Amino acid sequence: MNTTREQHIVQALVDIADNLVDHFDVVELLTNLADRCVNVLGVSAAGVMLESPPDELRLVASSSEAMQVVEMFELQANEGPCLDAFRTGERVGHEKLQSGSGPWPQFSKVALASGFQSVSALPLRLRDATIGALNLFSIEQLPMDECDVLVARAFADLATITILQHGTVTEGRELNEQLAGALASRIVIEQAKGVIAERAGIEVTEAFSRLRNYARSRAMLLTDIAQAAIDGTLEPVAWASPTSIDP
Repeated sequence: MNTTREQHIVQALVDIADNLVDHFDVVELLTNLADRCVNVLGVSAAGVMLESPPDELRLVASSSEAMQVVEMFELQANEGPCLDAFRTGERVGHEKLQSGSGPWPQFSKVALASGFQSVSALPLRLRDATIGALNLFSIEQLPMDECDVLVARAFADLATITILQHGTVTEGRELNEQLAGALASRIVIEQAKGVIAERAGIEVTEAFSRLRNYARSRAMLLTDIAQAAIDGTLEPVAWASPTSIDP
């Protein structure tokens, strides 16, 4: 790995580790995890699912809207790499997608139609506790470099530790309650994306980006900003185009 890439990886690990001590938003943490995988590891898209209720997965974060659609279908069809990684607690290695065949025939059709050619997945696991899984999609059929796989595992493991640690130190809450709260936050954020997209006349992807940037610039939780958007109390500058905001 070149020095610049190594720096990006180290920075990504530091950013995830920062959540071990700070109050944080699980959806924001996992969205950052998905984005880091795309930006640092060269995969085309990434997404994260968490367990809630027990033995069931729910989508929490995706690096793109296309990825989100495919992952939602994966849950509906009850087949796919993320589900396998969660159920077994083991990595699902590189798999070239084949329409209507392979280990996930229905899922493969939808993923291929969205432009993806291969997939892999990692469990979000710490010892005997598996709380979710990380999906990694590529528009190419070439497998990830093993060094990249190790980095992806480090990202996933650190995110898992962060979530589990937060669940044990926050007012004694049960892990299931912590994960349920993350899923509730995602619903709020999805609603806010639609609200901002309509108000600003932009795509939902851009709406999400503006919400995240606004939350970060003010050191606020993304979920709180999203709720304010839904309630109608969020100031218009939050969804204004970056070029229209005075420096």
